[in-house]
Amino acid sequence: MEEALRALGVRTEGAYLSVPRSAPVARTGLTLTVRTERTVTFMADGQERTLRTNAATVHEALAQAGITLEGLDTTSVAATSFPRDGQTVSVLRITDTHEVREESVPYAVERSEDPELFRGIERVERAGRNGVRRVTYAVRTVNGVRQKPRRTAEELVHRPVSRVVRTGTRPRPASVAGADGLNWAALAACESGGRPGAVDPSGTYGGLYQFDTRTWHSLGGSGRPQDAPAAEQTYRAKKLYVQRGASPWPHCGRRLTG
Repeated sequence: MEEALRALGVRTEGAYLSVPRSAPVARTGLTLTVRTERTVTFMADGQERTLRTNAATVHEALAQAGITLEGLDTTSVAATSFPRDGQTVSVLRITDTHEVREESVPYAVERSEDPELFRGIERVERAGRNGVRRVTYAVRTVNGVRQKPRRTAEELVHRPVSRVVRTGTRPRPASVAGADGLNWAALAACESGGRPGAVDPSGTYGGLYQFDTRTWHSLGGSGRPQDAPAAEQTYRAKKLYVQRGASPWPHCGRRLTG
């Protein structure tokens, strides 16, 4: 058989032969598998290993290079494929883990119309609270590089609580007889610098016209005066003027007519 291989020009040095070289060639012929040596390079664990091999598969060549695949480890080409001359094969070290995270679930806002409140006013009946969702992720690491986590399961730990808000629909009054022609902008500039949300240092008086809360409520206001829209503050200041004149503003009241 050796002479037959030479005659065919087959280089057998280092090659794998499916039958011994000394086997005679029968008259009926001979089936022979020949795998010549090839150079294959493996990249594994940060190292490069090059070898000459006549292996039938990449997996077999790996074993010859002293490289072991464990668990989920794999190669950049199929381990059952035939190794080609000059081929570079990467070994992928793979580990799978799981992570559990608690994530916020935003609450919804439920709105309802309230004909008792003026337009533009909102009242919070119930504060909203975010829920909590527990989410499990599968995390794969390839050669020490963390891959994008994949969501695999989730459960709702705490349901979100909706925020409940009442929105006013009541039309605002256009005027207050006996107080419409006064200079309310000048009074507001004197009392609060024209700032609807102003509060005095003691925290007692608030709004454009520095109402105290008790007076504000007696005029039909709700909540704090400094939280109400400027137009509502002016409306209630006009009502107060009709009741008591400029006396509620002893220092700035003269600005109404000055």
